Order: sequence, then structure tokens, then C-alpha cells
Amino acid sequence: MVGPLQCNCTILGNETTYEAIVVDPGDEIGAILARLEALKLHLKQIIVTHGHIDHVGGALKLKRLTGAPILMNEKDLPLLKMMDMQAGWLGIPTPEVAAPDSSLEDGLVVGVTGLPAQVIHTPGHTEGSVCLHFAPEKLLLAGDTLFAGSIGRTDLPGGDPVKIMESIHERLIVLPKDTLVVPGHGPDTSIGREILVNPFLR
Repeated sequence: MVGPLQCNCTILGNETTYEAIVVDPGDEIGAILARLEALKLHLKQIIVTHGHIDHVGGALKLKRLTGAPILMNEKDLPLLKMMDMQAGWLGIPTPEVAAPDSSLEDGLVVGVTGLPAQVIHTPGHTEGSVCLHFAPEKLLLAGDTLFAGSIGRTDLPGGDPVKIMESIHERLIVLPKDTLVVPGHGPDTSIGREILVNPFLR
């Protein structure tokens, strides 16, 4: 977990090739780099699930230190232009950000050798929100779309309560029930558990 909002930053690496991705490096880039070095991983992609400061705030710094490209859905470019406003909400310095090197379009396959992930566009929390489905690992990195017992906020710029429910019902809960869900904040859960207990899905 990184930053004042305790974003779940995820590092995934191939134990054979030592290639890795980092998902949502919102802050504490020194700690992320230390973890990569400890595991002897070479960063190949920086993936951002959406354009809120707690998920994207450290991405450009990490890119400059590693050379890895940033991938984010281009529909969240307006949120990058509001970074000073986002920082003001939290009372923290405004991080330097830049447009991604590539857009995370729906259906795109990202990741590294042996760890492929399909991009699932899930608008609602923001227009460009995406989730990453690692089907062979039965893993979903859900960003701020789906949480354990909750869903993402829709009262911030780009939020839409109708769209987020459509995204969850049509794109996420149709995944295998034993899929592990790692949300952008808070504890892990599973698709099956959320179908049973999440009050927003009833």
C-alpha cells in the first residue's frame, strides 16, 4: 500500500525471465524500486487503472527511473489535467504527470511473458477506469471499480453510478467465481464472495 490513501500498488513478475509490471504506482516510488531490486526484477510496463492521483501520482517518476512505458486509458486524460485540483483535495504537493505512452483499450493484452492480462474497460468510477484480468492465474486487479463489500465512488469528476453498475454486472461478475479480486484499496476478495455479500450487487 502506497501514499496517504493507501493505494494497493501491485508488482507482478515472471520468476524465469525476471520481467515485471507495476500496477498503480501512486506514491512511494523509492519503496517500489527497492522491492523490484530485491526481487531482481526488470520493469517492463507501468500500468495505471485510472487517472486519480493516488494511482497515477508516481508513474512518471517511476518511468524516468526505469525507462518503462506508462499505460493508461486515454479517456482519463482530463483527470491528469486536473492534477493540481486533485492534490488540493488531499492537501499534498502536485506530482508531475504526463500522457501515457499507450492507451489501455478494452481487450488489449498487456503484461509480460507468462503473465498475460486482458484489459477490461469498466467506466463508472472514472470514464477511463480499467481492470486487468489474468485468466490463467484466476486474478483480477480491479482498480477502484469493485471492492470487498463495496464499489467505487461515483461522485468525483468522471464518475457515473449507472455506468459503474453496468461495468460490474456485465463485465466483472460474469468472471469465474473463484477469481481472486485485488481492489485498488482495502482487502482482497473474490468474484463469488462479492456476488453473495456485496450489498451493491443485490
